[in-house]
Amino acid sequence: MTGAVGTAGTTWGSYVGTLGRPLGLWAFTRVLILLCVFKVVVIPGPDVTSDIEQIYQGWYEVLKTGTYPLDDVTWQYPPAAALPILAPALLPFLGYSAGFFVLALLCDAFVFGLLVYAGRRPGRSMRGAWLWLAGVPLLGPTAYARYDLMVTAVAVAGLLAAVRSPAVLGALAGFGATLKVWPVLVLVGTARGRATFRSWTAAAGAAAGVLLLCVLAAPGALAFLGFQRDRGTEIESLGAMIFHVARHFGWPGEARMNYGSIEFLGPGVQAVSTAAMVLTAAAFAWLLVWRLRARLHTTTTTADAAFVAVLLFTVTSRVISPQYMIWLVGLAAVCLVYRSSRMRRPAYLVLWATAVTQFEFPVWFSHVGDSDPLGIALLLVRNGLLVAAVVSACRILWRQTVTEPRAAAAAAAARQERLPVQADRETAPASASASS
Repeated sequence: MTGAVGTAGTTWGSYVGTLGRPLGLWAFTRVLILLCVFKVVVIPGPDVTSDIEQIYQGWYEVLKTGTYPLDDVTWQYPPAAALPILAPALLPFLGYSAGFFVLALLCDAFVFGLLVYAGRRPGRSMRGAWLWLAGVPLLGPTAYARYDLMVTAVAVAGLLAAVRSPAVLGALAGFGATLKVWPVLVLVGTARGRATFRSWTAAAGAAAGVLLLCVLAAPGALAFLGFQRDRGTEIESLGAMIFHVARHFGWPGEARMNYGSIEFLGPGVQAVSTAAMVLTAAAFAWLLVWRLRARLHTTTTTADAAFVAVLLFTVTSRVISPQYMIWLVGLAAVCLVYRSSRMRRPAYLVLWATAVTQFEFPVWFSHVGDSDPLGIALLLVRNGLLVAAVVSACRILWRQTVTEPRAAAAAAAARQERLPVQADRETAPASASASS
């Protein structure tokens, strides 16, 4: 009996000891983020919490009246985005901004808890939890000042459930798509056959159900489609690099607030925006070709393909807002939960890009807006890291699921062809001996 108690005590002590360090670091870094968003510690540059106070709270007041923000072009999100905007009402004892930050903290803790739980299972790794632990504070207060963290929590939960329940993955992906579209991309790498059927039908059903409820609940649920279509080239995007450099050679355009973000306006911008959409279409075409040619599906493929798909979507987008990095950090963390995943290099490249992003916005955002050497250098490094990550991730996914399985199949076929020849050579002397 004493031995059993001692063993249980040792196991519990070992468990607490193993988790003590990551939990302590998580708590420490999150306190720092809260100090920043509550302005106890002031980060240089623009106030990243202003969107909560000026935009989100304004939407909140409109949504409370029973309608979507029909006349606000900055409302560019699917209708279920109303849920995180309205969510601070669940904490009536706090002000709107404070309630939003607390909810962001809870979602952050939820994701961290999922990654820790998944990482401690057999064949898994705590690397994913460590990546998330580091990635969120590297982005700084922006992580808690946008609702992207809440959307990422939905996508991460779905991907971690994918192995056991494709239907849960699909339902969460469908719901996530009604929050901010991109979570539907996590379905790209589902296994063919029953898993794909169950996850995709669950996603379609969940998305249709949520959209129907939103349309019936309030007018203007689909107004976001027109506002999103008219967006241009945001100054932090890959395509914007052309105009940052062109400004030093007399380009007559300007950078100013347009459709909720600072965009370039002037000659050639529309062409670059169109080219970005063509690149996005090409990226999706590559994903389709990959899915058709893939020969091997492992436990990591769904997460790896989701990471690659969202990387492609982000890099080719007309807009690369700082908070987009939260998506990539979350999906990279899910990849690293699996010991067999090969996505470490692109995951760490994303982590470095996230660190640079905090300097790009908000710390030295004025330099980015002015297109001076420091601003251009920051964007070159951040966007260069993202391009390197997407190239590396695509190569890894293609090699693991297409090239290597085909090479293995060809080698197996060649061995099978050699076996009859060897058998004939071995039987030939025996036949000759029998004849003699």
